[in-house]
Amino acid sequence: MAKRKTLNILATVLLILLSALFIFPIAVIVMNSFKTRFEISTTPFVIPSSDTFAGLENYITGITETGFLSAFFYSLFITVFSVLAIVFFTSQTAWYIVRRKTRFTKMLYYAFVFAMVVPFQMVMFTLSKTANFLNLDSPLGLIFIYLGFGAPLSVFLFCGFVKTVPTEIEQAALVDGCGSVRTFFLVVFPLLKPISTTVSVLNAMWIWNDYLLPYLIIGSEYKTIPIAVQYLRGGYGSVDMGALMAVLTLSVIPVVIFYFFGQKFIIEGVAAGAVKG
Repeated sequence: MAKRKTLNILATVLLILLSALFIFPIAVIVMNSFKTRFEISTTPFVIPSSDTFAGLENYITGITETGFLSAFFYSLFITVFSVLAIVFFTSQTAWYIVRRKTRFTKMLYYAFVFAMVVPFQMVMFTLSKTANFLNLDSPLGLIFIYLGFGAPLSVFLFCGFVKTVPTEIEQAALVDGCGSVRTFFLVVFPLLKPISTTVSVLNAMWIWNDYLLPYLIIGSEYKTIPIAVQYLRGGYGSVDMGALMAVLTLSVIPVVIFYFFGQKFIIEGVAAGAVKG
């Protein structure tokens, strides 16, 4: 009993230290977003005082120089509709693969699994040329591309979770006169809420923070937040660190809020999707 209590205390201390390790960089960014450029370079780990406090000057500069409001809109549009498309289509695909046990669905499942290990660098140049040829080099076209890249992991997780849904529920719906479409959306899909939230959070964090894919496909014409941040770089590589810290702080807030409200479903969804898949 005493040994178990000691282990619990050690585990708690270790988790607290790990939490502090992960929170520290974010705290430094937020803290420095309220400092002057000189103070950031000389005392980056000191809490701003009345003499070093810059107020909202960094935020105003960052929002103005990067076109942050426009970039925020494009990032929000691309992220929200990409996540909705991923959840909508991959959940149906996973349900079809699990419930229709044929050679085709088995091959389809392994094709999605194989796509998870293909590095993006292998296809990025071919992808950019294809997107340009098909006129997908726009925020709307980027949604379809994100659907393709987000599908493998999402289908894998959904397949594992669908296996936990009792088939008797679906059979009862069919007996009551529901077709396949109504059975999925009225009976099965509501039961997939935990894994749907998990898939949404994982993909939202990836898409919101992604720099390379928007840069290759839509360039600077439709700037997302990661692309807009680079416009704070001046001549000879100089960077307005105060404005940079302010913009990074603003860009992190939406993801943190979304993660906070969906966190209780993440462990349940990942465990069911990965272990039972």
